[in-house]
Amino acid sequence: MINAMTPQHTFCDYYRQWVAMYKEGAVRDVTLSKYHLTCAWLQKLIPLLTLAELNRITYQQLLNDYAQSHERQTTMDFHHQLKGAVLDAVDEGLVDRDPTRKAIIKGKTPRAKKQKYLNQFELHRLLNDLNLGADISWDWLILLIAKTGLRFSEAIALTPADFEFGRQVVSVSKTWDYKSGGGFVPTKNRSSVRKVQLDWQLVIQFSELTKSLPPDEPIFVNGKVYNSTANDVLERHCRHAEIPVISVHGLRHTHASLLLFAGVSIASVAKRLGHASMNTTQKTYLHIIQELENQDVDLVMRSISSLI
Repeated sequence: MINAMTPQHTFCDYYRQWVAMYKEGAVRDVTLSKYHLTCAWLQKLIPLLTLAELNRITYQQLLNDYAQSHERQTTMDFHHQLKGAVLDAVDEGLVDRDPTRKAIIKGKTPRAKKQKYLNQFELHRLLNDLNLGADISWDWLILLIAKTGLRFSEAIALTPADFEFGRQVVSVSKTWDYKSGGGFVPTKNRSSVRKVQLDWQLVIQFSELTKSLPPDEPIFVNGKVYNSTANDVLERHCRHAEIPVISVHGLRHTHASLLLFAGVSIASVAKRLGHASMNTTQKTYLHIIQELENQDVDLVMRSISSLI
């Protein structure tokens, strides 16, 4: 138990018990797995370091050792996962001072990033390459995500009952746990529970596709579902259409990007994507927002110069 810990216990043991006490049952399984991975790295890097020995120098050395094999952002995430436990240890008198104060975050040079989204012309070529037959397929999933911006886990959890064709909306109220064997699980956050407007073409297409399917069974699930399978299908279409290869999640970025370039407000995009706050949207699509701001500056200057 944490309350039986002394400064002579290892930080590894403390962190493991801290995760069990404060995180198990309080965070989603995918988040908990990240804490468990952090535990494994502590066991590898500082298996014998005691709480009494945890200071700014030993903590910085831990971050430096981790950074040797990880990019800076990943090292920052590692630091954030540790900080809560470290501050609790300080509060409990197990560590003298906050060793995370003024920590320097390093990391390997980031790899060249793959393109995350398509422009409107590229998306048009992709959608024209899809084989949209009479039965549900991965191609239909690609079309749906491209036009709604749903997360992969949200899209594959949809059932015929989730579609309200008369109101041209689809209700997102759950996800499919494809990483852990399947089954319905809650959405990523409360903001992810939402109704997403559909265009009339999707309404006609999916009303026909789903009319004879069981109302409460996921329409895209037939046995074990793998995100990699959908990505492979999407990659083949991208290559055949001679456009940049993106992931299924990249379709979500594409959807959001096109909305922003079309002038849709950040608040509306955040709501449609199910983001917990507009800050998430602004951070994720900062490069697009900056480009739009530059366009606004040009428009303002042209408007001012035309006054006389």
